[in-house]
Amino acid sequence: MRTITFKDALNEALHQEMARDDRVFVLGEDVARMGGDFGVTMGLLRKFGPDRVKDTPLSEAAILGVANGAAFCGLRPVAEIMFADFLTECYDQLVNNSAKAHYMFAGKVKCPIVVRTATGAGFRAAYHHSQNVEAWFMNVPGLTIVAPSTPYDAKGLLVGAIRDDNPILFLEHKMLYGTSGEVPEELYALPIGRAEVKRPGADVTIVASMKMVHHSLAVADELDREEEISCEVLDLRTLIPFDKETILESVARTGRVVLVNEAPKTGSLNAELAATIIEEAFDALKAPVQRVNALDCPVGFAPAIEDYVVPRPEDVARAVRAVVDY
Repeated sequence: MRTITFKDALNEALHQEMARDDRVFVLGEDVARMGGDFGVTMGLLRKFGPDRVKDTPLSEAAILGVANGAAFCGLRPVAEIMFADFLTECYDQLVNNSAKAHYMFAGKVKCPIVVRTATGAGFRAAYHHSQNVEAWFMNVPGLTIVAPSTPYDAKGLLVGAIRDDNPILFLEHKMLYGTSGEVPEELYALPIGRAEVKRPGADVTIVASMKMVHHSLAVADELDREEEISCEVLDLRTLIPFDKETILESVARTGRVVLVNEAPKTGSLNAELAATIIEEAFDALKAPVQRVNALDCPVGFAPAIEDYVVPRPEDVARAVRAVVDY
């Protein structure tokens, strides 16, 4: 199978799904002539023209407002918000219109929009371009949050998201755009709401997403090789609603859990995962659940500060040893 980058996998998903379904169109800042700030929408304007690939003004609220209206009328917009940090500028549209449409109109109105956005730290882009935002939207009924970690998942999940009738926030960790992996050329869709066991193991369950999956896999390989600790690594892929069944099945086998998330610890996805595990799998636990998160502070500009704030592989390894030695 050929190997392509995460960015190119997303680009291919858009090309193929737009060719399959003429209701799909793309809009956002610099997505047409420039091809997107990270190159994900490159070539779409040339292939599909300005009616289906639209540059917008510098207004995230306007982008989501147009996307909502188009979705209500039967189209399937893919809206790009250049950086996830600026979802605050269209929060009202996403939370009070997109997410509530099905409920307010008893299912008679659908809102099949995909909001693609670049999230995460590591880009040396300081306070306003480095945040992990999933926790901002976890308390919003009706909104699905998808977050791939590999090129294969990126393509399949984006296609699955476009075909879904629900509003989906599609998080792309900016430090994964250049990573490579095997991706089929043919069009395929992956199911929303399913986690995947990226690495089977017997001693500890590590639950992670996006860039933290790669940290977790590296740590699992090292601990298996050097300390004979067998870690099972789960990639959530969909953050909300997360795949509770797969998580609980793994916890029942291992009895030890490490949750790894790049966002600040307080009020994070890890808090919800930990609460669910304690409520529904407490008897299976052999040690307290360990959470690995960023510090509760903004991500600074200086590389040394950024690297200190966000979770590192050694933080994951330390948490694994803590549950094994408990």
